[in-house]
Amino acid sequence: MPASDSAPPPEIVPPPPPTGPPESASAARCHEVSVDYDTGAGVVHALREVDATFGRRRLSVVAGPSGSGKSSLLRALAGLLRPRGGAIEVDGTDVTRLRPGARRRLRRRAMGIVLQDPADNLVDYLTAREQIELAARLRGTDPGEASALLAIVDLADRAGSRPDELSGGEQQRIAFAAAAIGRPVLLLADEPTAELDVAAGAALVETMRGLVHGGASLVVASHDPAVIAAADHVVALRDGRVASA
Repeated sequence: MPASDSAPPPEIVPPPPPTGPPESASAARCHEVSVDYDTGAGVVHALREVDATFGRRRLSVVAGPSGSGKSSLLRALAGLLRPRGGAIEVDGTDVTRLRPGARRRLRRRAMGIVLQDPADNLVDYLTAREQIELAARLRGTDPGEASALLAIVDLADRAGSRPDELSGGEQQRIAFAAAAIGRPVLLLADEPTAELDVAAGAALVETMRGLVHGGASLVVASHDPAVIAAADHVVALRDGRVASA
């Protein structure tokens, strides 16, 4: 019997979903992280079983008084110190299991770091644009993003200025732009407003929010109320423990 002209069309089967793992919702995660320092006079427990998750495209602030463990947590996230216990995951990699060379490579590829003192972040004989381009070369990425980052930090008109021609606040904003080149997974900053006056600190907060809006994930150690107020997420430490998150 001949086939009917009214036979239904063949079923269209959609393509299978991607098989790769979905992008993690977190840029970094800490699980029961403990850090001790042997001072010679005794052991200081800087971090005690800290659990914290730092989301992508968010400004996360680690807050707390001096001695609460803020800087230790940032150094552990950066792989600059090895915890006594626990695990730290950055971009799906457990930093605590890596050898020193692998930790350095992960930092270069996936992290940008801004220190507290503006003078420690920049090369004194390079212009603002050259600082960012140098960071791009060290990360192995295209320096062509420098102009866009100068615009994000609102310093396009200072591209040709060297650090001694910039204020402390402007130096910190250039440091953030250099840290953000190549879109690393995580930007870490330790008390970036501590050396700045109120106006410069407010401008730097705007810079941090602008970088988050552009897709960056920031973890900032700070006790500055203006930085804390601008945060999407706050992890409060006290005596090395998470007081609230």
